[in-house]
Amino acid sequence: MKNYTTEQIRNVVLLGGTRSGKTTLAEAMLFEGKVIDRRGTVEGKNTVSDNTEVEQIFQRSIYSTPLYAEYKDHKINVIDAPGADDFVEGAILGLNVCESAIMLVNAGQGVEVGTEIHGRYAEQYKKPVVLAVNQLDTEKSNWDNTLDSLHQAFGGKPVVIQFPVNAGVNFDSIVDVLKMKMFKFKDDNGAFEECEIPADLKGKAEDLHAELMEKAAEGDEDLMMKFFDEGELTEEEMHQGLRVGFDKGETYPVFCVCAKKDVGVRRLMEFVTEFCPAPEMDVNGQTSLFVYKTALEQHLGDVTYFKVMSGKITEGQDVINMSSETKERITTLYAVAGKKKERVTELVAGDMGCTVKLKAVKTNQTLNAPGYDKVVDPITFPPFKYRCAIKAVDEKDEEKLGEALNRASAEDPTLRVEYSRELKQTIINGMGEQQINILKWNLNNNYKIDVEFLAPKIPYRETITKVANAMYRHKKQSGGAGQFGEVHLVVEPIVEGVDTTAKFKIDGKETQLNIKSREEFELPWGGKWEFINCVVGGAIDASFMPAIKKGITQRLEEGPLTGSYARDIRVFVYDGKMHPVDSKEIAFIIAGRNAFREAFKNAAPKILEPIYMVEVMVPADCMGDVMSDLQNRRGMIEGMNSEKGFQILRARVPLAELYKYSTTLSSLTSGRATFTQEFIEYQQVPADVQDKLLKAYEAEQQEED
Repeated sequence: MKNYTTEQIRNVVLLGGTRSGKTTLAEAMLFEGKVIDRRGTVEGKNTVSDNTEVEQIFQRSIYSTPLYAEYKDHKINVIDAPGADDFVEGAILGLNVCESAIMLVNAGQGVEVGTEIHGRYAEQYKKPVVLAVNQLDTEKSNWDNTLDSLHQAFGGKPVVIQFPVNAGVNFDSIVDVLKMKMFKFKDDNGAFEECEIPADLKGKAEDLHAELMEKAAEGDEDLMMKFFDEGELTEEEMHQGLRVGFDKGETYPVFCVCAKKDVGVRRLMEFVTEFCPAPEMDVNGQTSLFVYKTALEQHLGDVTYFKVMSGKITEGQDVINMSSETKERITTLYAVAGKKKERVTELVAGDMGCTVKLKAVKTNQTLNAPGYDKVVDPITFPPFKYRCAIKAVDEKDEEKLGEALNRASAEDPTLRVEYSRELKQTIINGMGEQQINILKWNLNNNYKIDVEFLAPKIPYRETITKVANAMYRHKKQSGGAGQFGEVHLVVEPIVEGVDTTAKFKIDGKETQLNIKSREEFELPWGGKWEFINCVVGGAIDASFMPAIKKGITQRLEEGPLTGSYARDIRVFVYDGKMHPVDSKEIAFIIAGRNAFREAFKNAAPKILEPIYMVEVMVPADCMGDVMSDLQNRRGMIEGMNSEKGFQILRARVPLAELYKYSTTLSSLTSGRATFTQEFIEYQQVPADVQDKLLKAYEAEQQEED
């Protein structure tokens, strides 16, 4: 491979819905770029892009695949992103490291769910977008309907550069209204004849050419003035105006392709080299690499994919990992086309490549030349939408499972794994059920671990709503030294903004407690608790107060109702007894713990549940079904508005009701809706839910006994 300058590099991400033909287009681009000499097919399970066993089995893209093609003295780096929202990691990383996007649209389906979702992401990241209408050779292809759906989805942004001739099974020609030529294709390998536009299509082409000219004039004030004055722009001026609108994301050029037959792919690649922006990087700066992806690949081991953010990288060069401050040596460099990797000696600013066998490099890290301290902002991935628990069928595999899950989450940042000490479960947070099913396939087949998925437990909290008092005497006499400790205490709820009076009714009498010392603790799981010493007259020696506090803390970590964490409780220790010989620390730990438990149970205890704010973007025709489903999940609708043809629905929903919500939402809306969820607060569960939780916990305790 020749060495390319930054100006000769183009980085594009392939976006679009599932089965829109991204992988097939990537195959054709690599064929045209002479990276491969024979095009594979998804059905034949021999494409460069979908090269893993699981992708070939399911015949769909699951992982983002870095590729490249050389065309007309340019290097086009391509990231083929999966279309399903469950695997959105590929689209997000692609939009972060590429300067532009090609959006594939199935001519038989028009704008689909994946088109809409990826279109919103492209707009969010302010990336120029080329629309490529694909599969124009099928019986179901309908150019006019597809064009209408593009305008419905993207407003006035789509502008026709090409339109098809004989869309359907006889599709063989494209009219290019920018060049004002017709391309007639001779075979399935991209060969075509450039000819004049036939008379019966001339009028349509001229009308679209005029629309294109007007769109180009809108991109530049000087061009607009000339267009008004003369009514014409030269082809060069049209290029200039279209490029301005394209770079701003105001113009989405529309092309025609049939990727499977390599129809229109050369012209699309030519447009990429001429119109898509080159990376804006510091060519002469110090070396800086941004790691956007890592993977474990057969025969190679750990592979690190990066973009050169400034300067250049050469084989044998040392870099510093800015996260760990450790040194790494780049022993080999590759240009990447899926599993095919071509060794190169250097890569310049803006280019992409990979290296192998780095010691401890992860996604989102920056590798710099020694002494250079600039750090690239990490890619921010969407918040998780799916939550489940996982465990190995055979307990002996638990350690092996932990290692495999850590590897999986390192390779896919949208898959987050944590062990919850509170819930005593390994919890997986991800984007959807499809993603979790692929994880299961990998664990079963690549790691040989049988696993099962479970509904995750809910991190409930326990608190009190009234004042109560209790005492507990711990007395143990079994030969030798005894144990004795007695604790009297009062509990009351902590209410934000309201301080205590320390005045209570104890044993039927109004009692004003004398506060000697007061400690407040922020709890790691949220909320707080206060420990107040009101003991007078030496009933309990001050040296035993830490033991009492320790016993209460233990019970806070395992609440008396369901074993969940307790919070927002104020404890007053006001009396007790001790023995000159038998009183020991352990006695007061036990006495404090049990006195607190009894008082807690008498203080009108309540279970709190986590509440999430759920925001659903849903097509208007599905609004009723989605709203009804949320209400059935105990959701409280908080607001509605609209955005670009979608309804935005906001609701407060208990986490306990959100298990597999992404799957249900997809079913209700045929995959057209998306949602986000964010924790906002804890609130009391309804009485009937609390009764069920108490009974379930009691049954669980009996089973353990």
